[in-house]
Amino acid sequence: MTRSAALNSNCHAIFLGTGTSTGVPVIGCDCPVCTSNDQRNQRLRSSLWLKIHGLSLLVDAGPDLRHQALRENIRSVDAVLYTHGHLDHVAGFDELRAFCWRRDRPLPIYANPGCMNTLQSMFAWAFSPNNTHGGYVKPDPHIVRDTFFIGPLRITPLPVFHGTVETNGYLFEAESQKKIAYIPDAKVIPNDTIALLQKCDILIIDALREQPHPTHLCVEETLSIIEQVQPQQAYLTHISHETNHQDLESRLPSNIKIAYDQLTISLDL
Repeated sequence: MTRSAALNSNCHAIFLGTGTSTGVPVIGCDCPVCTSNDQRNQRLRSSLWLKIHGLSLLVDAGPDLRHQALRENIRSVDAVLYTHGHLDHVAGFDELRAFCWRRDRPLPIYANPGCMNTLQSMFAWAFSPNNTHGGYVKPDPHIVRDTFFIGPLRITPLPVFHGTVETNGYLFEAESQKKIAYIPDAKVIPNDTIALLQKCDILIIDALREQPHPTHLCVEETLSIIEQVQPQQAYLTHISHETNHQDLESRLPSNIKIAYDQLTISLDL
């Protein structure tokens, strides 16, 4: 589906970034991917923007958020969902102030207890009762422990193992829409989470590189999970500079694609 066609649909997901913590190109690197002319090999830090039934939701707010929001003309955000507390997923927190200026109420943010503790420690001024200046981020924190709703959207946390940090993916469900799961950082998917993912329409999942990694799924591990889950379509994300888009995608089954920055997916059935 073309980008323009997807934007005409009622509900869609846009990949704001699909890269790992360094982004691609990597500073000071002259490898074939970092010097590639293929724009699909240029990857900002991973983040997803969901536009569903008039809602505007961010999943993670990393250090590239300002650039991503300007590029996509994101003018309002109704809520931010965090997967975990690593810097490449939370360091854009202060950029959220631009979305707070356009709100009468604090901006809802959703995170598991560990990630919320990280946010409150890193950005203590924002959570302070003394945060009364109109130009600052005004967060409305919500601890994620179980399924919750934002408007008509049912959201289920998907606990995964990613190093030692408490990490969630998310499963998004809305009536008459494709069920979409987003897991950008993981090394092991527990059986309970595999059960929640069964036969989802769209699975977006970590596949850092082809070589094994201690805290991220490699391509072979990711393909094994996709085989267990059997989604209609899968997209690989959180990609390093060790992966050339065209080379890897040419070797994947037709129902598995490599995501790239600004790729838009229609969620209409």
